[in-house]
Amino acid sequence: MQLDLITVGRISVDLFAEQINTSFSQPQTFHKSIGGSPTNVAVAAAKLGHNSAIVTKVGVDPLGQYVQNKLKEFGVNTDFVKVAQSGLTPVVLASQDPPEDPKIIFHRQPQAPDTQLIVSDIDAESLLAAKIFWVSACALSSGETAKSAITWLQRRGRKSESIIDLDYRPSFWPDVDAARAAAQDAISLCTIAIGNIAECQVALGISDPQEAASELLKRGVRIAIVKMGGDGVLLATESERIVIAPLPIKLVCGLGAGDAFGGALVHGLLSRWDLKQMGEFANAAGAYLASELMCSDAMPSIEVLNNFIGTGGKR
Repeated sequence: MQLDLITVGRISVDLFAEQINTSFSQPQTFHKSIGGSPTNVAVAAAKLGHNSAIVTKVGVDPLGQYVQNKLKEFGVNTDFVKVAQSGLTPVVLASQDPPEDPKIIFHRQPQAPDTQLIVSDIDAESLLAAKIFWVSACALSSGETAKSAITWLQRRGRKSESIIDLDYRPSFWPDVDAARAAAQDAISLCTIAIGNIAECQVALGISDPQEAASELLKRGVRIAIVKMGGDGVLLATESERIVIAPLPIKLVCGLGAGDAFGGALVHGLLSRWDLKQMGEFANAAGAYLASELMCSDAMPSIEVLNNFIGTGGKR
């Protein structure tokens, strides 16, 4: 079966605090699910009707089995989800304190299972046949996964769609210079690059959205996407630039909105939409997710998202 999307990178059990504006130092209750940016993107695409898979590893522990069960529940192909022989499945805690800037604690061992991916974890036929290949920049931070991800991108070349998500978590890197070098290596092998302003600053040393888009295009991507928070999102090609304004929503949690955007972007690419239609759909998906507490559990279906768009973002 040809896959529409393969994502690469981190996976975790996510625990979301149910109380708003409450710090980790106070009593809290949590809702349990799965996450990690590339995991969420795969789930988002699956919820929109696409054959998606993730290349990752979990630990030899009950949480690893929980993660695999949830992926199957969400309709994500688990053929490339392996069990590492060392390391525990990571756990991430998130507190909406405040909702627009949630606090996150990563419980990851130095040799987390998802850093142990080797090139043979995905067969050549599946790698080359996938319509879209999505790499999270965090996958480039350490272990065998960093080497394997670049090898996979090299093998695909720019003959088919390969996307680098400039996803940046400071705790994953020794310093910004290392993150920048890795991101630029991946950008040179991809057809699309996507990141927010802070991530573009890390990857390129540029914080102006228009200049960042120009630099990404100069480095060979065909579509550059810069998420600008309250100012919307910029989508740019060599011949066209558009800014999609944000939808007016009541923010519940800022986590995962970019991943919902990513899954919807994949839908637009596979549907061969133009830049504007694709950007509006992806932007709406991000807004929808930001009005929900959870990430993977709350990824919208096409019907739900179309209804959301039809009401102008009103719930």
